[in-house]
Amino acid sequence: MNRLEGKTALITGAARGLGARIAQRFIEAGAKVFINDLHINPARQAAEALGARAIACDVSDADSVASMFREFATEIDGLDILVNNAGISGIEGDNDARERIARRAEAMAKGEPGDLNGGITEVTDAQWHRMLAVHMDGTFFCSREAARLMKPRQTGTIINMGSIMGTFGRGGGLAYCAAKAGILGFTRALAHELAPHHIRVNAIAPGWIHTEMTDPLEPLHPFLEAQTPLGRMGDPDDIAWAALYLASEEAKFVTGQTLSPNGGWYMSQ
Repeated sequence: MNRLEGKTALITGAARGLGARIAQRFIEAGAKVFINDLHINPARQAAEALGARAIACDVSDADSVASMFREFATEIDGLDILVNNAGISGIEGDNDARERIARRAEAMAKGEPGDLNGGITEVTDAQWHRMLAVHMDGTFFCSREAARLMKPRQTGTIINMGSIMGTFGRGGGLAYCAAKAGILGFTRALAHELAPHHIRVNAIAPGWIHTEMTDPLEPLHPFLEAQTPLGRMGDPDDIAWAALYLASEEAKFVTGQTLSPNGGWYMSQ
């Protein structure tokens, strides 16, 4: 069924992982999809494989985002769907991360808590600001430009990527948790603001999903599975199908909500 027939979607951070799978499901549902990434070559590779269009920018930079949307606007009549998916884990390029994670898994196997890192006292200003810039600033900058395209047409859908870390929180990832919690609050406020323009704004808060971002946590996967009532980690489709629902007319009465496919790891409401 062509649930997104005739729709145009822009998905940030979609050269791989959750974004790439969301792009695939959107295309299968009939949408014209633009894949964004920080660099154009990965975006082009993913776009060519899926039959999408590629576009690049640094979502944490307002000028870069504005430039991308100007380029985007020359190629399409309007934007129907924005998925703010771009994000970082904070351990990219950290060569010691796998060793620290393995040590924590070993401690947990012995019934000890184990520390993934040194906590708040070890978080640098640069790490804090970078995490908020990519997640919070990126979501804000892209949503602002999308609203400028959607409001004149009085229609549109924005989907923001939160996390169970933004709803539940967990020590050792303060910057990530804060950024994701901020996105959920931003989602509710923007949903109120854009509702009179018939623009829906929702969030997805994934649980533990098998992606490149969670690969470094592999030693901890058995513990995460054991903590999940459904007994497994999720796969990218568990998030992609949620995004497809929120983007479709099936969710036409849904706004300001957070949909959290997490296997029961965190239950709310």
